[in-house]
Amino acid sequence: MSSRTARLYVSLVFEKPFLVIGLLTLVVAFFAWHARDFRLDASADSLLLEDDPDLEFSREINNRYGVRDAVTVAYTPDGDLFSRPELETLGSLRDDLLAVEQVQSVDSILNIPVFGDTPLTGISEDYLTVEDPGIDLQAARQEIVASPVFSNAVISPDGQTAGMLVSFFVDERARELLTQRTALREQRSAGTLDSEAAAELQRIEEEYDAYSVIVADRQHETITTIRAILDDYRDGATIYLGGAPMIADDLVTFVRSDLSSFSLAVLVLIVVALGLIFRKPRYVALPLLCCGVAGVIMVGMLGLMDWRVTVVSSNFISLLLIITISLTVHLMVRYRELRATRHFSDHDKLLRHAVLSMYRPCLYTALTTAVAFGSLIVSGILPIINFGWMMMMGVATALLVAFTLFPAIMSILERDDARLSADLKLNLTSALATFTERLRGKVLVVYALVTAFSVIGLAQLRVENSFIDYFRKDTEIYQGMSLFDEKLGGTLSFDVIVDLPEAEDGFDDGFDDGFDDGFGFGDEPQSNQDAYWFTAPKMEQVKAIHEYLDNDPRTGKVLSFGAVIQLAEQLNGGQPIDSVLWALLYSRIPDTLRETVLNPFVSIEDNQLRFNVRVIESAPDLNRNELLSSIESGLQEQFGFDDDQVRLTGILVMYNNVLQSLFQSQILTLGVVLFAIMLMFMTLFRSLKIAVICIVPNIIAAAFVLGIMGWLSIPLDIMTITIAAISVGIGVDNTIHYMHRFRREYPRFGDYRRTMVFCHNSIGRAMYFTSMTIVAGFSILALSNFIPTIVFGLLTSLAMLVALTGSLTLLPQLLITFQPLGKETHPHPE
Repeated sequence: MSSRTARLYVSLVFEKPFLVIGLLTLVVAFFAWHARDFRLDASADSLLLEDDPDLEFSREINNRYGVRDAVTVAYTPDGDLFSRPELETLGSLRDDLLAVEQVQSVDSILNIPVFGDTPLTGISEDYLTVEDPGIDLQAARQEIVASPVFSNAVISPDGQTAGMLVSFFVDERARELLTQRTALREQRSAGTLDSEAAAELQRIEEEYDAYSVIVADRQHETITTIRAILDDYRDGATIYLGGAPMIADDLVTFVRSDLSSFSLAVLVLIVVALGLIFRKPRYVALPLLCCGVAGVIMVGMLGLMDWRVTVVSSNFISLLLIITISLTVHLMVRYRELRATRHFSDHDKLLRHAVLSMYRPCLYTALTTAVAFGSLIVSGILPIINFGWMMMMGVATALLVAFTLFPAIMSILERDDARLSADLKLNLTSALATFTERLRGKVLVVYALVTAFSVIGLAQLRVENSFIDYFRKDTEIYQGMSLFDEKLGGTLSFDVIVDLPEAEDGFDDGFDDGFDDGFGFGDEPQSNQDAYWFTAPKMEQVKAIHEYLDNDPRTGKVLSFGAVIQLAEQLNGGQPIDSVLWALLYSRIPDTLRETVLNPFVSIEDNQLRFNVRVIESAPDLNRNELLSSIESGLQEQFGFDDDQVRLTGILVMYNNVLQSLFQSQILTLGVVLFAIMLMFMTLFRSLKIAVICIVPNIIAAAFVLGIMGWLSIPLDIMTITIAAISVGIGVDNTIHYMHRFRREYPRFGDYRRTMVFCHNSIGRAMYFTSMTIVAGFSILALSNFIPTIVFGLLTSLAMLVALTGSLTLLPQLLITFQPLGKETHPHPE
């Protein structure tokens, strides 16, 4: 910092420490108040591309076909499902679920039709169900299990597990606000938004954000109530709950559980690690206090700004902890290092020298870390963008807290009179120095092999998002999703939307040849006109598309009108149905069946079909991007549709869009980020040669972590995609600190190897202390039931260790080999 800034900083922080502490206390109190507005958000919209056209198309399709949020209950009784007592118990469960305020309907084997010997033309509103007395339940079981509509949907193929689709009411207020917001945003994108409309958009967005909190809380209460009801029936049955709302709710529950369960454990391990390293209460309390202050400020800031933490950004507190501890430990180690070598110097003078000498490297580590996380801002995905901004704000907060609170408190503490040894050697850092010195050029060979290993692993890295893999196999949610995959056709799904070609009406009675007799037959009711849409050729095409999707081994249950066509042919004795009979059937279909088997899949007005395709989440070799692409292209090739006639939508499609976008914006632009960091190295060290040398260990560190993910088949998904930025952000810190000290000490020694040994046992131990403290704390995350938490903890620890090792082996060897600071003036004897 400039001399004027330094004087101002010294006069405030070192000469008025109580004022600084008082101001920080007020700041913490302010943000602590707003921390109560801090929220977690795991809604589907929170993980989607903000401007994804598929998102708007999905909402349009949901409105058109009346698609509602729903959860599914898998009910496997201890006795025979089709016995009268078990059906009565199932009926009692249905009634209890219907009593939940937000539940609109419950569909199960209890309300589906049992046709028996009823001919196709005899279907009416007065159909039988398994609840009717006198019905042959075993015959009903055989019929329902064999039904192409209901089998693998509301009944398992073995007839022992019932599926209950619990549908929620559509929140009209939320839909209205969303529609208004979408229309205004489209005006803004088109550049036609005037000032009045802009103000209205801001009001709508604020109202929608506030209302979405109410909706999320209400949905959580609904899921909790449903689970409580299911618990009352578990004595006589095995019951699991599934569906996208349940998964979203469980994600938040697991994240909250990990935050509450492991925060204390991580804290305890960090306290133990700091205690073992520094052996003084003040050097344990100070880093923790800085972390606490920085954490409260950040959480309060997010609450104040209504930036909701998603499952993607839920680890920001942990990363903030890493950054704050790193800055504080470097300050403590520098101060203790000066104390060890200058026994008789004044405490305040040593403290000022320690803090001011570390300001520049710490500032640059903060800036380069911010650049690494800043790469997330270009992702186009709101939670990822917010995570990038969160971390940039977190880095700035950690820097300000470390360089105000730490020196202010140290200024008012009594001098630490403990004897500190001037022998700064530490076995591990000394061992790495010895390793580097003995291997010499072979170190570069070792890292060349590590790079090759990493590149091969990178080639195996895949982009995939499997929710079932987020949970341990012994958890209830994993077992439930596995059961849904095995017996009820899958849990999550996507929609295939097909726009049929405009064609001449296939229904021709032979009397309409352009002659109008004036009796008004051209003004038939709309329902009669709609009946003519159901032509035999069209129905054959619908059935063929359904069978094409259903026969794909990668798909689960396919719900569409095609299954109704198959059922109709069964009831017709296996004979095809002509256009006249289809028109007749349409006019006679009961309203209750129309709402469940027709309207959700056919839009006569738009000449459009909807096929709901479930996916087997537990399939080990499932590649969702490949599945979606092959289905879209396969339908076009198989049935001759144009590109704009077949479109895929739904939650899986939009998650896939997110992943593909993230892969392009994060992994493929990682080189740009590294180049930007190299420019910062050039600014700091004013040497292209040093900048190139410093960037190499960071490239290898990031490649190694991603390569390990490839070797271990850990996919890049919505939870792990940020690991590249994290690896670079962590690695850069060590590189800057080491290079800054090396360049400062080299003129004193005039020898690269002796400078290396000194730096290993001075700044090297600060790097070592920081890394070991974080690794000790984060290792406890391996005990979580939430796989992303485990992966984050282990990969973060690995990134810390790789960054430390690279900075203490590869970096010094590159400096020795290429001598960017000039030729040695006092060369080390061979």
